[in-house]
Amino acid sequence: GEVSVKLVSEVGVGVVAAGVAKAKADHITISGHDGGTGAAAWTGVKGAGLPFELGIAEAQQTLVLNGLRSRVRLQTDGQLKTARDVVIAALLGAEEFGFSTAPLIVLGCIMMRKCHLNTCPVGIATQDPELRAKFVGQPEHVVNYFWLMAERVREYMAELGFRTVDEMVGRADKLQVNESVLHYKSKGMDLSALLTPASELNPDAGTIKTMEQDHELELALDNELVAQAKDALENGEKVVIDLPVTNLNRTVGTILSWNVSKKYGEEGLPDGTITINLAGHGGQSLGFCLAKGVTLNVTGDSNDYVGKGLSGGEIVVKPDEAACEKSGINIEDAVVVGNVCLYGATNGKAFFRGTAGERFCVRNSGALAVVEGVGDHGCEYMTGGRVVVLGKTGRNFAAGMSGGIAYIYDPESRFANRCNMGMVELERLESAEEMDVLKSYIEEHRARTNSSRAATILENWEDEVPCFIKVMPTDYKRVLHERGAAKAAEADSQSASAQQQV
Repeated sequence: GEVSVKLVSEVGVGVVAAGVAKAKADHITISGHDGGTGAAAWTGVKGAGLPFELGIAEAQQTLVLNGLRSRVRLQTDGQLKTARDVVIAALLGAEEFGFSTAPLIVLGCIMMRKCHLNTCPVGIATQDPELRAKFVGQPEHVVNYFWLMAERVREYMAELGFRTVDEMVGRADKLQVNESVLHYKSKGMDLSALLTPASELNPDAGTIKTMEQDHELELALDNELVAQAKDALENGEKVVIDLPVTNLNRTVGTILSWNVSKKYGEEGLPDGTITINLAGHGGQSLGFCLAKGVTLNVTGDSNDYVGKGLSGGEIVVKPDEAACEKSGINIEDAVVVGNVCLYGATNGKAFFRGTAGERFCVRNSGALAVVEGVGDHGCEYMTGGRVVVLGKTGRNFAAGMSGGIAYIYDPESRFANRCNMGMVELERLESAEEMDVLKSYIEEHRARTNSSRAATILENWEDEVPCFIKVMPTDYKRVLHERGAAKAAEADSQSASAQQQV
């Protein structure tokens, strides 16, 4: 596999590209301001980013200038439509080219920008059977589009004197400004910096990828985890591992999870088979794609992306109480994990005693998470799972949330102003059954993290339960109602059939 990083084309993107190249990225995508998801806000579609030409030129020049270009492949996207777009992108430094809008148009997309509403009128971005029946696209249409484009790219290459794309990459000296089409306002622009070949800035540096990154996997903490978990991996025996961790240890548990999945498949191991107790500061992406049967307990804190792609494993992060007391930090206000935790999680559990950063549980589709506060954009694009927030949230909570349920502890009645109501509605808990389920989540959180906040809520449960707000996506609620009605009708039909037989 490769480490790929996507960067928005904007001023300064070259410095960021150099940073991720130094951080061992294999592949960098410079994304232009055109194109993007049909679910995006109109202001984002119209106002975010710059043309891909500016970003790819800056990234190419900066990487070459710092001797980093030979380590990474550069890709660009942003509504590339024609062979001319591809050739210009290559001449400015791109080795690869991303297409999405154009192939969608070929398949029949009419750009209604309803991709997130399940109402696509041409049957592309929808699960509605009636709308899907309207889809008329064929694979051959896309193949033909790219075939014709490749032919035209080849013709351009012949005109410019190139035999391969690699020869063409970075040859900005083959580009020139067409003065005849400039507007009177743009005639004064100096594009010489944009069109400067990167090879002139550092003649000894490579201008395309010629070597592989050294990811130093032999130094990964997971090598020790795999060695100590040998009995669990080979025989399914329970093991407990105690180790220190620092923020140099990234993606802790991922190689171990690969070994679990390689032998035991998607089912993984029974819960609690491998328990890893870590003390210190976890690095980025702790528990990335953590497999079922693996539990990570961290006493301390951790960086961004904790539990990204969580796949059945369990993660617990709680502050070091002695360290908090020594430094004078109120443990109730401690920030224990960074941004974008549980991004794209599909299964498993996570308990965080403390506050998480922004974009908590983005695209969560099946995991349970209990946390004591989150930053902006919590549960964005969430499609499944359950989230319990025992504290404050940032703004724009539940933007694009189409599935799953979130429970927010809101004794001050401030949450409604921080929630994006575009696709959700707010409810109070009414059924005793649902209250019991929520209580069980909080009880497990208290047991796993020793949370005093959870203990206080549970001690006064009858008084505190009215303070919880249920964030329910409207479409998800409708689907649950329809399924419940269908199940009830089926039960009635079976009952009637049984009575007739009697």
